[in-house]
Amino acid sequence: MAVTMADITKLRKMTGAGMMDCKNALTEAEGDYDKAMEIIRKKGQAVAAKRSERDASEGCVLAKTTGEYAVVIALKCETDFVAQNADFVKLTQDILDLAVANKCKTLDEVKALPMGNGTVQDAVVDRSGITGEKMELDGYKFIEGENIAVYDHMNRHILCTMVQTNLPAQGQAHEIAMQVAAMNPVALDEASVPQEVKDNELKIAIEKTKEEQVKKAVEAALKKAGFNLYIAESEEHLNEGIMKGMITEAQAEEIRQMKAKVAEEKAANLPEQMIQNIANGRMAKFYKDVCLLKQEYIQDAKMTVAEYLKSVNKDLTVVAFNLSLIHISEPTRH
Repeated sequence: MAVTMADITKLRKMTGAGMMDCKNALTEAEGDYDKAMEIIRKKGQAVAAKRSERDASEGCVLAKTTGEYAVVIALKCETDFVAQNADFVKLTQDILDLAVANKCKTLDEVKALPMGNGTVQDAVVDRSGITGEKMELDGYKFIEGENIAVYDHMNRHILCTMVQTNLPAQGQAHEIAMQVAAMNPVALDEASVPQEVKDNELKIAIEKTKEEQVKKAVEAALKKAGFNLYIAESEEHLNEGIMKGMITEAQAEEIRQMKAKVAEEKAANLPEQMIQNIANGRMAKFYKDVCLLKQEYIQDAKMTVAEYLKSVNKDLTVVAFNLSLIHISEPTRH
């Protein structure tokens, strides 16, 4: 049977597929809408399988709260062009609404929710076939309870955050949600940092402190002996100095031996308590960087986030936060 423009338009509204895709599907299905939709869906599955190894680094992140349940989710794709498409954003919003309504706890639960003639995951695959790009759901987070604020950074749908306070304080919660977007904390406070992370950071702090102390001792010895620190810095610089006639081969060897001897002696006699104290100082800075309540408040660097909240209400604090983002274009570390 002949496919009319009305048929194509109807299928396009049903699937969101392009005009030619709808025309070809209807022609192949001989005008049967159900068969045509299945053809489009299979195309989506084929595209998804073909592009499974591609990098989906763009997309749309949205957040929503009902007052008792808040969710943030990301629908990822390959290009910014697709990410900004109104139908793509609407699909993300529809999935978010379903996740909130069903109070999903995991991304797998979201993917399995009924949507249209299939599931949420089917809808994502279908959209992949329409755009010809890899698509995947990611970054699903939720917070359950009252006093939750959500924030869409600059309303660009690339970074969303959620913050929950222990007391009603919507304005302050929103400000701290902005803080999370700007500073990307990885824990609420020091107690919330996993012990494995603490142990690893302390190990790094101790090693770095020892390296710095040894380096200072070596540089002091070289300087006292009258050697140029730039030339003595590395083997490459030593060779450069020899080639330019700034030092002799014998002086280069003397530098090598002095560096090795001083480094060995200093490393063997580092005061343990001093190293620990310096490392503890590094850990304090680490906690200030990564713990939300210890961070400098972005709107007043003279106080921490915890101090700001207490200036509003002595009992006010943050009890939970989450964020989801598409790519690291924000000033974030996580």
